[in-house]
Amino acid sequence: MIQRLLLLILSAGFALPAAVTIKLATLAPRGTSPHQVLLEMRQQWQQTGAVDLRIYPDGTMGGDSAMVSRMQVNQLQAAVLTVVGLSEIDNSVTALQYMPMMFDSLDEVDYVQQQLRPEIERRLAAKGYVVLFWGDLGWVRMFSKTPVSRPDELKKLKMFTWSGDVKQVDLMKAIGLQPVPLETADIPSSLQSGLISAVPMPPMFALASQITTSAPFMLELNYAPLLGAAVVTQSAWSSIPEASRAALLISAQQTGGKMRTRNRAESDEAVEAMKKRGLKVRTVPPELAAEWHQLAEQAYPKIRGNLVPAHLFDQVVELLKKYRARRP
Repeated sequence: MIQRLLLLILSAGFALPAAVTIKLATLAPRGTSPHQVLLEMRQQWQQTGAVDLRIYPDGTMGGDSAMVSRMQVNQLQAAVLTVVGLSEIDNSVTALQYMPMMFDSLDEVDYVQQQLRPEIERRLAAKGYVVLFWGDLGWVRMFSKTPVSRPDELKKLKMFTWSGDVKQVDLMKAIGLQPVPLETADIPSSLQSGLISAVPMPPMFALASQITTSAPFMLELNYAPLLGAAVVTQSAWSSIPEASRAALLISAQQTGGKMRTRNRAESDEAVEAMKKRGLKVRTVPPELAAEWHQLAEQAYPKIRGNLVPAHLFDQVVELLKKYRARRP
């Protein structure tokens, strides 16, 4: 029936509207679960006939800062960004990640994110971006060339941080760490050369990039989650026929939920797989956990009003108090 209708339209001299090309970049390595889920979304979007979604994995379009720059000049129309890239658009998103040791569980992360999303999405929209979906990769873990159990040991190591995040670099230096700003693509070679000796990274990415050959130790500490979102420029989104946008957005939000569920499960699976390849995992006993909390609390006054807007920092603290008070 649809094919007959198309033939009738074409024979009558009417041209079908051309699909809008959307180029989407991501740091996700090719073949990993996040990349596969994006490919599923691409197939769903293509079926609408409204969008030709082209996906560029592996950080081939650069790190977060580069992807944001490319969207600003329309070389890209969309990207899956971590908080590092999103904060270059609007710093409200830092409240979801730049507060180390603030969250006790991923349930707390989900609750706070849901409460803050309306304000954050309004602020991103005011800067010209539409949020397609939110996601995360679970907890960031610290991978290192030498074993780390306490903050003083970490302070001796040169630690990777995302290039372009100047405030984060200043904060890390202020609490005694040694940050080395780099693009994610440079991590493996920088570990091998000794330029860096520690990398905070989700286990899934550590497994995919095989960094444990150079950094065979992992600290199992819930220091901070790694959150992000897929965004598209308002100009590109507006060029899509309005009748198609609702279906595309539903598909995208389903993608975000699927990605979150898979990523969290595969984070634990990745650790187990790396253990079989020689990864040595160090847990943090209660007597040392206090040292890590002290390091984080030392940073809070520098974070509030600097990395994280003061009112959002305070809102996260209050939301967590309410959430924890309701727990049995």
